[in-house]
Amino acid sequence: MKAVTVQTFGGPETLAIVDLPDPSPADGQVLITTEAIGVGGLDTLLRSGALAGYGYTPGHVLGNEIAGTVAAVGAGVDSAWVGRRVWTSTGAGGGYAEGGYAEHVVAAAATLIPLPAALSAVDAVTLGSSAMVAHFALRHAHFARGESVLVRGAAGGIGVMAVQLAARAGAGAVAVTTSSAERGDRLRTLGATHVLDRLGVGPEGAPAGYDVIIDIVAGANLPSFFARLEPNGRMVVVGAMAGQPPADFGMEMVTAFQKSLSFATFSADTVPAPDQHAVITELFAAASRGELEAVVHEVLPLEQAVLAHQKMEAGEVFGRIALTPSRR
Repeated sequence: MKAVTVQTFGGPETLAIVDLPDPSPADGQVLITTEAIGVGGLDTLLRSGALAGYGYTPGHVLGNEIAGTVAAVGAGVDSAWVGRRVWTSTGAGGGYAEGGYAEHVVAAAATLIPLPAALSAVDAVTLGSSAMVAHFALRHAHFARGESVLVRGAAGGIGVMAVQLAARAGAGAVAVTTSSAERGDRLRTLGATHVLDRLGVGPEGAPAGYDVIIDIVAGANLPSFFARLEPNGRMVVVGAMAGQPPADFGMEMVTAFQKSLSFATFSADTVPAPDQHAVITELFAAASRGELEAVVHEVLPLEQAVLAHQKMEAGEVFGRIALTPSRR
C-alpha cells in the first residue's frame, strides 16, 4: 500500500510517499480501506519534531483521523462490521499500523463510529475530532445560553466548529478573530456576529468584553485577551498554533484580581472515550440533517500531502484539508 512517512523531522518537504506491506488486523482490530484522511495541526507538529519528546520518531506514518469502509476484522470482532462505513481516530505515530496517511489502516474496533448514509467520508474527517474538541471546550468553559463568546483563531478546523456550536447553542454574541475580511464574511455565514482582527480590534458595535473566550492560537498575544473577559469570564485554550504564551502571562489575570477571571487548558485526552464517541455520533447526525456545516478547504490526493502541509503552514486553510488515496 501507499503511505506517507516522516523521513526526518522538519518542514513539509520531509514527507515522502512509500510502499509498505498491507496491514492485517490483530485481535480486537479491523482493517479499513481509507476513503478520506483529515489533515490537522497535530500532524504538522509531529512532522516538525515538536513532539519528539513524546516518543515520535522519524519514519512514522502521520494521521490520526480517517474515514473509510471496513474490509476485514480480527479475532473477537463481529463480522457485521465488514462493509460498513466508519470514522475513527487511530492515534498517530508508532508505526504504519497506527498512521492514517495510508491506503489501508488498522484500528481498534472499539474506536469505530458508523457514518450516517448522508455523510461523506470527507465531511466526516472534517467534522470528527474538530467538532468534538469544540463541543467539549465550550462545556469546559461552562458556556451557557445567552452568554457572549469570542473564538480566537476562528478560521481553523476547531475554530469554525466552535463558532457554529456556540451560535447553535444560543450565544448572545459570537465574535471571531481572523486575518481577513473575506474570512470574516465566511465566518458570518457560520454564525459569527462580530469580526475582529488578530489583535481583537473590531468595528464599533462589537462587545467590549466576553463571558467565554475559546483560544486556538495562544502565543505572545494571549495575555492581552484577559482584558477582554467580563467579570467571572472564562478563557479556555485548546491549541497553541502561535506557540507558547509568555512565561509570566498569568500576571495579567492577577492584575485583574477583582474580576474573578478563570483560565484553563483543554485536551480531549481527558474525556472518556464513550463520551467522545457519543458526542461525535450526535454531531455527525446533526451534520447529516444539515444543522452543521463541514467546512472543507480542499480535497487533495494522498500523494500531495506535502502540498497540504505547505498550505497549512502558510496559513491558507479555512476549515480543514482532506486527503484521499488514489486506488491502483
